[in-house]
Amino acid sequence: MQIPSSPLPDVPEVARIPGAELRTIALDGVGWRYWFAGSGPPLLLIHGFMGFSFSWRFNVAHLAQHFSVYAIDLPGCGFSQRSDLRQRTIGEDAEAVLAFMDHFGIERTDIIASSRGGGVTIVLAGLLAASDQLHRMRRVVLVSPINPWSKYGQLLTRILATAAGGWSAVHILPRLHFLMTRYLKRLYGDPGRISPGTVEGYRSGLEVPGSFQHLERIVRSWAGDLKQIGESLPALIRVPALLLWGSLDRAVYPESAEELHRRLPGSSLHIMDGVGHLPYEEVPGEFNRVVCDFLLSDARASTPQAGMGAEMETDKIPARP
Repeated sequence: MQIPSSPLPDVPEVARIPGAELRTIALDGVGWRYWFAGSGPPLLLIHGFMGFSFSWRFNVAHLAQHFSVYAIDLPGCGFSQRSDLRQRTIGEDAEAVLAFMDHFGIERTDIIASSRGGGVTIVLAGLLAASDQLHRMRRVVLVSPINPWSKYGQLLTRILATAAGGWSAVHILPRLHFLMTRYLKRLYGDPGRISPGTVEGYRSGLEVPGSFQHLERIVRSWAGDLKQIGESLPALIRVPALLLWGSLDRAVYPESAEELHRRLPGSSLHIMDGVGHLPYEEVPGEFNRVVCDFLLSDARASTPQAGMGAEMETDKIPARP
């Protein structure tokens, strides 16, 4: 196994996942942190923008009853290594996930991915299809994946991609800790559901030196990333997919779920009423049930499943707040 080129940051108690084992690997000289639990077929958990493996702390133990679960910190995120060697486009992260699969000899896997991680998964499908390896992706759950049909954040990313915006992201935002609480409240449908330690857990992953420089690089590639997601999407048509959204998602608008569902014929669409952008945290019990019903079912994802809203009608998708 390769040795990381520099020591990895320690993971504080607040960011640990109960019932899982913290592990470390190095791929291409970059150190990764990931949590492992369970036995059975592999299941990858891929976090979103500003998130890391901590996002899945309420899900790993339940999923580990059925799967060998890998909850990863993508390079540059959480407690994996920061590096200035790459731009960290969504394509690079998709290649990194593929390298992770190759390292462990994962020939076929299910994937649960959130927000930008959902975009990484779509691009990964494109990479696998291009090399005639799409069979390695068994089923996917895309939790409000970023996509070209949700307009939220495009103005913000254009601002942050400027020199002044990038400087602010690196030098000012890290000092404004109150923004983390405000940001998380906006991601929940009901902020009263934010569990104790949530703000502190997410903050710990962002306090690692180099975190905001990494986020700035991601933002700079955002427009190109959305284009690559659109170009890669047709590959996912051949993979059973569940699209899962909160009806009060203020980060990736629920209206875009309908367009994504239309472009993925055979996919299932499930809208969680009154829930925001982080259903795996806000309503973990319901989330765990829904995703396990999908992943453990022998029926094709193109078959509507009981309680999963596979044929969601337009008037059931709420207008954005």
